[in-house]
Amino acid sequence: MTRLGYQIPNFDYPGLERSDAFRVTVESAKAAEASGFDTVLVMDHFYQLPGLGAPDNSMLECYTLLGALAQHTSKVRLGALVTGNTYRNPAILAKCLTTLDHVSGGRAQLGIGAGWFELEHNSFGIEFGTFTHRFEKLEESLQIILPMLRGERPTFSGEYYNVVEAINEPAPLSRIPVMIGGGGEKKTLRMVAQYADLGNLNCEPAEVGRKLDALAAHCERLGRDRGEIVMSWNRAVCIAETTAEAE
Repeated sequence: MTRLGYQIPNFDYPGLERSDAFRVTVESAKAAEASGFDTVLVMDHFYQLPGLGAPDNSMLECYTLLGALAQHTSKVRLGALVTGNTYRNPAILAKCLTTLDHVSGGRAQLGIGAGWFELEHNSFGIEFGTFTHRFEKLEESLQIILPMLRGERPTFSGEYYNVVEAINEPAPLSRIPVMIGGGGEKKTLRMVAQYADLGNLNCEPAEVGRKLDALAAHCERLGRDRGEIVMSWNRAVCIAETTAEAE
């Protein structure tokens, strides 16, 4: 069965004021739900991304927004595509997801990645670190977040994060699906195989088959049933009056 997610990538709209951003976002989420989309997703960024707009374009904070969208929708799952792991302490992130699950009546979804947008980190005083450090942080975070979402009270002592019998009450209403975003064939897809229910690729069509093969190989090495993991592919759609305008 094909499932469709609708990502809202920006909050500035031609002819509208910035104060209209939330209202229009609500309208978009409600329209996506009415059209049959399964999931509504927002980006977890503080600045707009290169290629989509200027850094000072409007950008609403992810989890505050998702909690509000939960009050205007009733069926779609709600999540980030994807949360930057570096932006929040992992135990706090587990609480954010659990609260979203309660606010939405069991519709929360965790989407998470290592983080990559250096400008945001530097501007907000968030440590960026090296590529390797960010992936090490992500793996440590998953070892804290997943147990907290599954009713456990983890104690974890890592290089970057430490928790002691971290309590997460009330427990989530649902088994919150965990998505890891990215298509790195050595690190990211290995973590998808080890930890995730879902994965999301953002790559060229010709690369999809190779990345799925890499995921299958990681699953085989780890003893994970590949059929347990649902993979998605991130594509942009441009809507305009004419083909020329869209191009």
